[in-house]
Amino acid sequence: MTAPASPAKVRGETILAVDNLVKHFPITQGVLFQRQVGAVRAVDGVSFELRRGETLGVVGESGCGKSTLARLLMRLETPTSGRATLEGNDLFRSSGAELRRLRRNMQMVMQDPYTSLNPRMTVGAIIGEPFDIHPDAAPKGSKRKRVQELLDVVGLNPEHINRYPHQFSGGQRQRIGIARALALRPEIIVCDEPVSALDVSIQAQVINLLEQLQDEFGLSYIFIAHDLSVVRHIADRVAVMYLGKIVEIGTEDEIYERATHPYTQALLSAVPVPDPDARDDRTMIRLTGDVPSPADPPSGCRFRTRCWKAQEVCAREEPHPVPRAADPHPSACHFAELRPTTT
Repeated sequence: MTAPASPAKVRGETILAVDNLVKHFPITQGVLFQRQVGAVRAVDGVSFELRRGETLGVVGESGCGKSTLARLLMRLETPTSGRATLEGNDLFRSSGAELRRLRRNMQMVMQDPYTSLNPRMTVGAIIGEPFDIHPDAAPKGSKRKRVQELLDVVGLNPEHINRYPHQFSGGQRQRIGIARALALRPEIIVCDEPVSALDVSIQAQVINLLEQLQDEFGLSYIFIAHDLSVVRHIADRVAVMYLGKIVEIGTEDEIYERATHPYTQALLSAVPVPDPDARDDRTMIRLTGDVPSPADPPSGCRFRTRCWKAQEVCAREEPHPVPRAADPHPSACHFAELRPTTT
């Protein structure tokens, strides 16, 4: 199975552009006559670009809006406002045949391999379902052959096409999900915490498979995870989210070696380090307080209620992710600097 070559597609060019994407879930009161009394600001003004052939990692605590962002990009949720363009086509204004074509070019690997596969369908039916929706993707009479090719590509036995999901391990089930995502030969795959439910040794196998497929088919990934060690292994660039917003974005080296936002520094200080000497040399940052409610976020900087650098300006003015003097990659902090100022 080979991806179709196209000389017009240049590695490194922008394939997906997201501009000020917002998703607010209404909070209502009443039984018969419901009225909105507030909103959960799950995604609140997210902007980024995804380049052809790269992996953009999206990291942050649970509840920061990562999965909602993924569902918005897949059109599983309707945005409150904002724009996303896939190769110049507006994802949220497209409908009918145009939306069908765009969806074909962007697929998703779900978080839980145990619930994302229909237990009543065989593996062949699961992987072949995209061909039922897009019949032109597989020549007539070749559906079974294509499914077996996909099984082989992800490292599974093509002869197991008639088995059911419960006959496979968790790692094998995730490979089935990856095969299903590959069926229509997309250019972008959104991976929503694809290894969080797997054992560590299996995580490595799935990550290596994703990297191999990226090289083979020229894929672009949006890789969502809360494990910074996993993201460092696979991502070219990393976006750090906090309470619905991207607070810092940069290359793998910029984020892991030269982080300037206090929240990013705190996340990195909590990553386990196997070397005792390295642990002794590292400054541990312990955040105080709880994550504020996305229904009532703090004014100004959303991280200020837990930040050791917070000053009066942080409550008045919201910082935006722009390059700072300390380092040229964007960081949404009024007092961004390379090293934390306290332990």
